[in-house]
Amino acid sequence: MGEIVAAGVSELQNLSSSDCRRLRDLKQLGVTNLVFPGAVHSRFEHSLGVYHLAGEAVNELKRYQGSELGIEPFDVQSVKIAGLLHDVGHGPFSHMFESGFLPKVLGGAKWSHEDMSDRLVDYIVDEHHIEMEDGMLKKVKEMIVASTEHGSAERVKEKRFLYDIVANGRNGIDVDKFDYIVRDSRACGLGCSFQFERLLQTMRVMDDEICYRAKEYLTVHKLFNTRADLHRTVYTHAKVKAVELMVVDALLKANNFLQIASKIHDPAEFWKLDDTIIKRIETDPHPELKESRDLILRIRRRDLYQFCNEFTVPRDGLEHFKEVTAKDIICSQVSGGVTLQEDDVAVSNIKIDLTQGKNNPLKSIKFFQDYDVDQNFTISDQSISQLLPSCCLDRIVRVYSKKPELVAVVCEAFENFQQQKYGRKTQVHGTPQKKKQRRL
Repeated sequence: MGEIVAAGVSELQNLSSSDCRRLRDLKQLGVTNLVFPGAVHSRFEHSLGVYHLAGEAVNELKRYQGSELGIEPFDVQSVKIAGLLHDVGHGPFSHMFESGFLPKVLGGAKWSHEDMSDRLVDYIVDEHHIEMEDGMLKKVKEMIVASTEHGSAERVKEKRFLYDIVANGRNGIDVDKFDYIVRDSRACGLGCSFQFERLLQTMRVMDDEICYRAKEYLTVHKLFNTRADLHRTVYTHAKVKAVELMVVDALLKANNFLQIASKIHDPAEFWKLDDTIIKRIETDPHPELKESRDLILRIRRRDLYQFCNEFTVPRDGLEHFKEVTAKDIICSQVSGGVTLQEDDVAVSNIKIDLTQGKNNPLKSIKFFQDYDVDQNFTISDQSISQLLPSCCLDRIVRVYSKKPELVAVVCEAFENFQQQKYGRKTQVHGTPQKKKQRRL
């Protein structure tokens, strides 16, 4: 394993020493380490892991079906490099930057870390005069964006199965998930019963698609279920989201001065953005950064936005769900001596699914009976277990008060909103204010 990691480090450094350093300065889980102290691993470590597993996957297929599938050293190298560089396009604090900060400054324009990874690969190769065949460069970039809408592997004419290894837009099973599910679980002190080795060892290609033994159906389900559990217990933890909301506000307030958003269009500038931007804000005495500095100081002092309450959207409301805004909450205020303003309230709209919204991703996965059979098929969940979920999507609306003294007022407005929206209070937790009253 040491030799594999060393090889990965060498290859990553050969591609670009500066971008190598940048991946070390991007935490895999953003600000999660402020709640789960062990979550300090970086995207550099994750990229090495995906590099290794991508190689394992393609070599496993080559070992058993290489001559049949026409897998060449060129293919193996392309898949491994795609695994190595699949995350170079992430911004500071990763998904928080992409889904929390950018939508508020781009005014509806689309941006994704996969697209930036695509552009950064070109930039890295050109800037550092790296010798890479045009065919391999094209293939690597296509593999990186294979799970995105415009980068769908549907248009690939040959060896399409190779495009499902790193970023699988077809059914969601890929080595990227294999690595981060196990790595994140371990870093956050959680157990992980999902064993990706079983899937790597039993997969086969049929009709140009990676298929799995039927007996591994529940192993595949555990992959998606473990990912959903991580979202619920770690990635969207109430305090993690509170910190994220504060960091987003700090970046928004610093954006005009630091010109953060303007850097996302130019790879030569974008690679300079990483998690150290918070230290830049914290230590820069310029008056225009005072509000941002104050927010960072509040985080350091654990003076976070106060969690008020949350509710899970009822199943009959999922189809036409519209994200709740701070304006929705303040418009529901009917009493109180203080009139809430939009800037007093923060709302987090959380989506947790099994990768395909309400749909069960296992319905898009092909299985085979045994190795001596060359037919694949789908399996209905009813034929496996009656304990599997009938709905694969949760939407959770969570509300925070930015000022501790307004918690009670925000809680009441949030309850009124639920009453107006659903005709009843849908939250199941007591409000922080009521909990305090019970303790007195």
